[in-house]
Amino acid sequence: MSMTRRAFLATAVSGAASVLASTAYGFGFGPMLAPRVARYRVAPRDWPNGFSLEIAALSDLHACDPFMSIERIEGIVERMNALRPDVIVLLGDYVAGIRRRLATPIPSADWARALSRLSAPLGVHAILGNHDVWDDLVVQRDGGGTTHSRRALEANGVPVYENEVARLRSGDRSFWLAGLADQHAIPVGRLRWRGFDDLPKTLAAVTTDDPVILLAHEPDIFAKVPNRVALTLSGHTHGGQVRLMGWSPYIPSRFGNRYAYGHIIENEKHLIVSGGLGCTMLPFRFGVPPEILHIRVEAPGVTRSLSGP
Repeated sequence: MSMTRRAFLATAVSGAASVLASTAYGFGFGPMLAPRVARYRVAPRDWPNGFSLEIAALSDLHACDPFMSIERIEGIVERMNALRPDVIVLLGDYVAGIRRRLATPIPSADWARALSRLSAPLGVHAILGNHDVWDDLVVQRDGGGTTHSRRALEANGVPVYENEVARLRSGDRSFWLAGLADQHAIPVGRLRWRGFDDLPKTLAAVTTDDPVILLAHEPDIFAKVPNRVALTLSGHTHGGQVRLMGWSPYIPSRFGNRYAYGHIIENEKHLIVSGGLGCTMLPFRFGVPPEILHIRVEAPGVTRSLSGP
């Protein structure tokens, strides 16, 4: 009996030590890890033959000291530029999301100036996230308007799309970039929001048969996205900030883990959800390190792999 008790105590102590170590890692190192490059190859059904497009994307920057400092953002910018993508997209939530007693928000003009150093042949294009709208008290009071984040990005030469599209040309090929306004813009109750998004209006602005890439901060819209859209890119979830063996205990989505993270294919439609860079509420990450995306979009049957920094 004494051996059983001794074994039980040893197991309990070992388990407690493991929990403490994991917690210390999640708080102390998880949010501060250098971002990895998550690489994806996507082959949408109707993507044109002979057309290869490389996209670099970031999401959920949540600029604040000390967890996402200007120096750290500048390093992320340098890393993304080194990927030499055709186009760069920013998927929203640039403002601080961590509680203010734990972190100091960085002014929009400062983080936008750092992001303005991103460079790609087909430009840098942005959408907004829920925190960008929530953080603007005037927009919240008025139920709409231009956010600080949009003004800061556009003042630094980065176009922002809210239910808007742009036709981009790569060599002798063209494609559409469609940006959706935020789906969780105005809180109207516990876990309920009024969105600014209008997917039908956005896609109605597409006037040719060229492929469409949709930028939508929250991935929940994917359930309504038509097959006309070749690829949807989202953030928002942070992969749950905690992810164990492909499962996250909490995801800010009405679909739970269905659109939590990574490359999701449903009904031949493609969605990639970034794990993001920063944190919300608490500076804690475990099992889902900060990341930027490097995506190659090609026709089915092409087998080249991504490489680079």
